[in-house]
This record gives sequence, C-alpha cells and structure tokens, in this order.
Amino acid sequence: MRVLTWNLWWRFGPWEERRKAVLTVLRELRPDIVGLQEVWEHGGENLARWLADELGLHCAWGASDSPGRWQRRLGDPSVGIGNAVLSRWPVLESEVLRLSAPEELDDGRLALYARLDLPGHPVPFFTTHLASAAHASAVRCAQVTALARFVALHRGGTDFPPVVTGDFNARPESDEIRLLGGYLTAPAVPGQVLLDAWEHADPRAPSATRDAANPHVAAAFRPSIRVDYIRVGPPGPGGLGHVRSVRRAGDRPVDGVWPSDHTAVLADLADPADG
Repeated sequence: MRVLTWNLWWRFGPWEERRKAVLTVLRELRPDIVGLQEVWEHGGENLARWLADELGLHCAWGASDSPGRWQRRLGDPSVGIGNAVLSRWPVLESEVLRLSAPEELDDGRLALYARLDLPGHPVPFFTTHLASAAHASAVRCAQVTALARFVALHRGGTDFPPVVTGDFNARPESDEIRLLGGYLTAPAVPGQVLLDAWEHADPRAPSATRDAANPHVAAAFRPSIRVDYIRVGPPGPGGLGHVRSVRRAGDRPVDGVWPSDHTAVLADLADPADG
C-alpha cells in the first residue's frame, strides 16, 4: 500500500501551473492514499476533488473554519483552505478536529480523519497541518496532544495500525515530534506510539522536505529541514502496516515548474495482499 503526504502551498506562486505539476507527480507515483495540506477551494472548485477526479480516487475534505489570515495574504476573501485525503478505497467515515491556538497565532489549522475501506482491514488515516510560527513549539505540543487523542478515539476496530501524515512544521528532534514516538519522552496518549516512517529511509537519501534547493524556499531564506511526516502505529498481525520503504517525492521541477514549496513523503506499507 503506497501512502503519500504533501503540503500543496495553497494558492501561492504560479498555482495554475503548479497544480498541473502536482497532478503529473501523482500520476507517476500512483499512491493508494494521499494526505494533503494547504488545499484550496474557490468558486465551487476544490483542488483535492479535481485531483481525485483526474486520478480516479475517492476524496474526503476538511475545510478550515477560520481562513481569514490566509485570505489576507492573498488579498482574496473568497478562497478557502483545508486538508484532504485521497484514497483508492471508499471513505467509510470522516471527521475534522479543529486545532486550537492563541488568537494571535490562530489561522484555522485542523486534523482530518478518514476511515478507508481496505478489504478486511479498514485503515484509520489522518492528515494534519500544525501551527507554523518558529516560536510556537508549545502551541504545537498542545496540538499534537489533541491529535494523539483524536487518533486514539478512531484507531480501533481494525488490525491495521493508524497512519498519521502531515506538515508538522517541526524538526524531528523537537518536543512536539517526540510526543508522538514515545522513545525520548512519554507519548501524548499513554501506550500509543506513532513511529516515524523515515527511520526506514536510506541514510544517504536527502531528507529535507522544506529544501533550500527549491526556489520557493530559497526566496524566503529558509534552511533545509524535515517538517513533513508519515507516522505509523506498531505493525498489526503478520507485520500488517509495517514500513517497507520511504523516500521523498515531488522534489524537482516538472517542465520547469516546482509543484510546491514542500517535497512530498512517500512510503510503501505492508497490506493484506502482501501476505
């Protein structure tokens, strides 16, 4: 089962050309499940639903209830933003969790849950986008705690481990990321660990998902860091859901167009067909 997470940089930059580049990358990779952040919606059109239609996938959508700060950056109050899940399998149920933040940092971030109808082993899948301010680690810690409780609420009723994806806006060694893994501190939910798929990557492989080689990142004078993750619970019976491989994707221009200011993360997980 092929899983991908990608922040699509909303409607910034040359968005019309970028969405075609995003589609090209997804067509080449053929993921089974995709977690998307910074997805735009405007005038009845939704980027995630357009991608789903083009790729023959199902779609779950979670809209931000407070997009005003984003809209002011564009100067357009009519463009919405949210997270989405694309899936080869039907969406059995979905739910949005609003992630709280102090008023001065609150721009409507959320987590989206979708239970996906993988035959015999439904997949509890989540995608999220945490607060981005460099000084907001404490805010992200609170958001991760809320996310972990959200996962605990929806992970049951299946042997497939929960899969949590997204742009966490935090380095791997940060307090907020450590709260998910349970290795270096107690997990946010007692007994619940979400393992970093990147631990299975080739140690020589480039890991930065916000990469200064990308001109959209370089223009903001940002360093190259890893802030996008696929996290998976411990494998189920027979290794169900364990990480077979992981790498970056969407990390180069398509016909001269960089698809986003983030690279995607792509992981292959063991599914029932592997047994």
